Amino acid sequence: MAQPLFGLLNINKPSGCTSRDVVNRVARLIRPAKVGHAGTLDPIASGVLLLCLGQATRLVQYVQQLPKTYRAEFLLGQTSDTDDVTGQLTQSPNQDAVRLEDLQRVLPNFQGTIEQIPPRYSAVHVDGQRAYKLARRGSEFQLTPRQVQVHRLRIVAFDFPRFQLEMECGSGTYVRAIGRDLGAALGCGAVMSHLERSQIGAFHLRDAIPLDQLQAVPLEELASPPQMAVAHLAQYHCSAADRQEIIHGRSILLKDGTHPPQDSENKDPLALLDSNSRLIALADYDQQSLCLRPKHVFISTNRCD
Repeated sequence: MAQPLFGLLNINKPSGCTSRDVVNRVARLIRPAKVGHAGTLDPIASGVLLLCLGQATRLVQYVQQLPKTYRAEFLLGQTSDTDDVTGQLTQSPNQDAVRLEDLQRVLPNFQGTIEQIPPRYSAVHVDGQRAYKLARRGSEFQLTPRQVQVHRLRIVAFDFPRFQLEMECGSGTYVRAIGRDLGAALGCGAVMSHLERSQIGAFHLRDAIPLDQLQAVPLEELASPPQMAVAHLAQYHCSAADRQEIIHGRSILLKDGTHPPQDSENKDPLALLDSNSRLIALADYDQQSLCLRPKHVFISTNRCD
């Protein structure tokens, strides 16, 4: 009996299509199994788009926690209602050429933990509605600044008015907003003209599958193991007896002499793995009972492998 599809698909999304377009294309290939993406790429953007297949759709929120690496190009001297070249462009009244050293001077202000206002054309919620829908209707609304993490930010090319940045950032960071705010700090504005996502966690663009090659090989052979989605979570290796308890949704006791997981006090669950390091379930740690309580179980009682 074939095992249900359960894994991650690293797609090289081309510019010019939406993330939903990619999901719909894969969904047609794997019906009735589910598919979902972990981290939207705008139509202007290309690069790594991770799809969660089958039960791995329950891992989307954990994939979104993985750091992401981008290479982006910006144009100085203009602004846009979308913060990129796809929107209504406005030339800046300050047309003085910016120097490389000017950009280098302000760049450190955009690294580390920073406050960022999301773009008006974004998927953030405002009073229960998506900001981009309100913006399209011409509605007046305010977006609240939020903290985001920019782990690494460097200039890879500069030739006024163009410059390119490579950045590694955490979940919820808008790259085009980085360019927008850099342009504001320089007094001349900036819009994003190109964006490529080169990495999400351990998933690299060099290993991504071109969209037009999806039907060449069965997706089961292309999918990466689901445990890669939770490699950043604390892990616990289960015995054969533990595995049987987990399959039936029952809690398990930590082995004698096993210390509580180091990050057991945070809100993230633990990844439970079998003897072959395959993902069995996610579980919450109960400090009082020293038990691991199943949160999401990914194997069924009729699976014998």
